[in-house]
Amino acid sequence: MQPNEGKSLQIEADGEYYNRIPIKTHIITDSDTLEDVLETYVKPVYTDGDIVFMSEKAVSCVQKRAVKMVDIRPRPLAVFLSRFVYKTPYGIGLGIPETMEMALVECGTLRILFAAFISIIGKLFGRRGWFYIIAGDKARSIDGPCSYTLPPYNEYVVLGPRDPEKTAREVAQKTGIPLFAIVDLNDLGGNILGVSDSSLDTKRLLQILRDNPLGQTSEQTPIGIIRRAEAIESESADVDATPGEAMQATEERNASGEETSQTNEDETV
Repeated sequence: MQPNEGKSLQIEADGEYYNRIPIKTHIITDSDTLEDVLETYVKPVYTDGDIVFMSEKAVSCVQKRAVKMVDIRPRPLAVFLSRFVYKTPYGIGLGIPETMEMALVECGTLRILFAAFISIIGKLFGRRGWFYIIAGDKARSIDGPCSYTLPPYNEYVVLGPRDPEKTAREVAQKTGIPLFAIVDLNDLGGNILGVSDSSLDTKRLLQILRDNPLGQTSEQTPIGIIRRAEAIESESADVDATPGEAMQATEERNASGEETSQTNEDETV
């Protein structure tokens, strides 16, 4: 089990260690269901206590929230506003007319204009990010095509997922994976858009995922598993093994444990 290139498998958060296991999948489209994807790719390596997290883009694609660029007709306001968006190497954001147009549609013109006004005030004080505080997660989650975007989504604008909290709960109920989160991550930071259970600490999740273990470019790993480090260290050999190999390894460990127990008893005597 390997992390994505440039990422670490293990991370520390609040004095505890966790492994973040990226799960490679096929390119997810609206012909898939979330339940089928998780059943195919996650269930074979899932263990009780795991937290499964999925990128918001994958969820949106299943929900038919990907819009072809050629079908978007940006209004002049979208063209104007997109010129003032701070562009980073980590994604297009609202920096092109097509994504800004979809933000106007999703969030409403007045809200985007107010967010733009507040962002101007923020820049006067040397502060960035005020636009998205006002515009909200719907605007923040809009993704445009980049040089590294995998086809066919290099020709699409992908909106944020529909009702992520409700979706997370439904996925948990249908799959039997009680701890499930929908996340919006990039190499600058992230947000937790929805969780299946209120016991999931979103601030802790962000700490654990702070380096974006799913990757930013062409990794094709839209799903990950968070597992306490002690658990994966003892199970890592079995996760990559076939069911038969895993069973054999378990039997060998059990036999070894019996021998160790007997040896300890003898030494105690």
